[in-house]
Amino acid sequence: MKQRYLSGLAVCFALTAGQANTQPFQTLIVTTTADSGAGSLRTALNAASAVNTPTRVLIAVEGDIVIASGLTYDGTAPIEIAGRGNLIRTEENVTLLLVPNGADLTVTDLSFRGPGGFSAENRGDLNGTAGKGIAVDVPADASGNVTLKLTDVTVSDVAGHGVHISDCSLAHDCSQGRYGSAAGLNIMLTNVVVENAGHGRIDADGLRVDERGDGSIRFTAIGTSFLGAGGDGVELDESGAGDIYADVVRSTFTDNGSYCQPQIFDAFMPAASKGEFRNNQMAEDAVPGPVIQSPDNTCIEREVELYSSGFVKSYAFVIDLEDGIDLDEADDGSIYATMFASVIASNLDQGVDFDEEGSGGINVSYAATQARFNADDGYKVSEEGAGDVIGRVDMAFATDNGGTGFVFEEEDSGNLNVAVNAATALGNDVGIKVVQENGGTGGLTVTTSDIDDGIDAEDVIVR
Repeated sequence: MKQRYLSGLAVCFALTAGQANTQPFQTLIVTTTADSGAGSLRTALNAASAVNTPTRVLIAVEGDIVIASGLTYDGTAPIEIAGRGNLIRTEENVTLLLVPNGADLTVTDLSFRGPGGFSAENRGDLNGTAGKGIAVDVPADASGNVTLKLTDVTVSDVAGHGVHISDCSLAHDCSQGRYGSAAGLNIMLTNVVVENAGHGRIDADGLRVDERGDGSIRFTAIGTSFLGAGGDGVELDESGAGDIYADVVRSTFTDNGSYCQPQIFDAFMPAASKGEFRNNQMAEDAVPGPVIQSPDNTCIEREVELYSSGFVKSYAFVIDLEDGIDLDEADDGSIYATMFASVIASNLDQGVDFDEEGSGGINVSYAATQARFNADDGYKVSEEGAGDVIGRVDMAFATDNGGTGFVFEEEDSGNLNVAVNAATALGNDVGIKVVQENGGTGGLTVTTSDIDDGIDAEDVIVR
């Protein structure tokens, strides 16, 4: 091995097995907790960006690394950052670690903490962009797969997303649509905690994945917690031809979805927040107008449904609250998800919310998992296109949720087949709701289960 020093930063080059005829692997050693200068983490990332070869950054010093501005790795080659339990923290509203060119990123044994104190009344997006914890942006011409791997990592107290990987050419305005590269996104989290993120702007999640091209999302969480996010604990959005594969093991989704806090926004709701009317009874201009004087007007959704005559059929004002884990697939791909030995509790909207809008289907399994005290449904699966819904529930619990315990809906011509074994549903409005609305077949099998709240079946045969 050959060793040299670059501006006080140790640099080791080594060829590993199978790397003949490739660029050498580079190791950089961080020897100070200073924000910048020789031996600092910032200098290591700048050096790695400059040479753009596969790099491992090893932090060989203990203690907090306090930064005044965000850290950036500009390269496209894979980079690994290995800490010693260090905390990277800032008092500024910035993204702590940004990888803007789609490089594979691996981080181990590090924590990232923003300034905290954000809310709808103390927003982080009024004078710029709400800072994130860890962010990877994928360029429009990327192909293959982009990988984010976090192990023994904590992210907390940032205004925007705690962790964000974005394959979307619309940058910070990634609404549904196909605006991304051909690359797929692989996210692997082990013993990760994302806490108190996303309270500085609306729709900022603990973890957000935006896959707006043809690639798939592959998400694995093991022993990982998403706690107290302003938006969803986890939101995976796939709107191209790819699929969502999600495997969740021994993980927790708790107290997420409260950026639009009802105790703040109830005061700005119209006195009559909803209504239903006969035809010719209420003109559209008589409906209360959009809310315009709240701390964040986007927190209050206004929905108006009209008759063909133009008169109002119904209207409603709703405070926008979020879920524990939210998977959305909006094209031809499917959702394949398993949740094992996990807890989804006290989220401000639904605990689990899986939606597929195209021709793909949903195949989901909940085993030894608990959904409790969520404000709406415990587990919800909705397929709005022609695909099938296949559900398996084994020794799972849905208790004391504000809506239904387990929901499985197929709203088009696909089939629905759900098997429930040794499950418990109690303290909910309804225990199990199964719906097949349009031409397909529907079947629900329940064995050795305690469904105290009953079963609501629409065009589904219950066995």
